[in-house]
Amino acid sequence: MNLATLKPPEGSRKKRKRVGRGDGSGHGGTAGKGAKGQNARSGHSVRPNFEGGQMPLSRRLPKRGFKNPMRMIIETVNIDQLKRFSEGSVVDRELLLAAGLVTRKADGIKILGKGEIGYPLSLKVDRVSQGARQKIEAAGGKIIEVI
Repeated sequence: MNLATLKPPEGSRKKRKRVGRGDGSGHGGTAGKGAKGQNARSGHSVRPNFEGGQMPLSRRLPKRGFKNPMRMIIETVNIDQLKRFSEGSVVDRELLLAAGLVTRKADGIKILGKGEIGYPLSLKVDRVSQGARQKIEAAGGKIIEVI
């Protein structure tokens, strides 16, 4: 076997279709675009949802609801999820992100009161529920609200 004699398998490589190169090429005349019409014209392009002048589906369907562009995405974390952090540690956005408890796109973090914690933690978060605040302070922890 010689590297100079290697060839790709038969039928694995296909020649490029060269349109508009005369009738002898097999793709002359209308260059595979059919006869006349919008799609046959040079520079033809229509926007993706164009339906030929018919009322588009996006306009035929009823509109419902409202999505507030000013909404805030608040991620919630329960007290029982904070047990993975060691005693006395300062729990902030970066630590919660590294632990996978919140995502980067969250506008704020709120601690909720589900569960119990038996040791003190310092929390740097945006919001804390009343029940969570009582449980964390009862365990000797402190809360620093970052707004």
